Amino acid sequence: QVQLAESGGGMVKAGGSLRLSCAMSGRGSTHLAMGWFRQAPGKEREFVASISWPGQSTSYARSVKGRFTISRDNVKYTTDLQMNSLQPEDTAVYYCAARGSQWVANQEADFTLWGPGTQVTVSS
Repeated sequence: QVQLAESGGGMVKAGGSLRLSCAMSGRGSTHLAMGWFRQAPGKEREFVASISWPGQSTSYARSVKGRFTISRDNVKYTTDLQMNSLQPEDTAVYYCAARGSQWVANQEADFTLWGPGTQVTVSS
């Protein structure tokens, strides 16, 4: 069974950068579209970015477009999220997710496999 695990979260000042990584492990198909979501305290989980298999298409939430970049390494089975120009409103638990399709999506219900999440805190 495929499992996901995020890393790279932490605390950063406004204007700074962080790079999150999602490692895929276990047996199963790896030809999956991947996504990043986030959940701030007291809010619902929201879409951040998605990338297709093998990586030719990407999709971003309007709030992060131009600041965040999603990428994947299909040899290492990792999906990264480079986050630049971070703002306090980017503070959230960030989740990596996979879906049983090659195509990008931006709805939580389209993703069936989730990592445990990693905390990102941006101070002003």
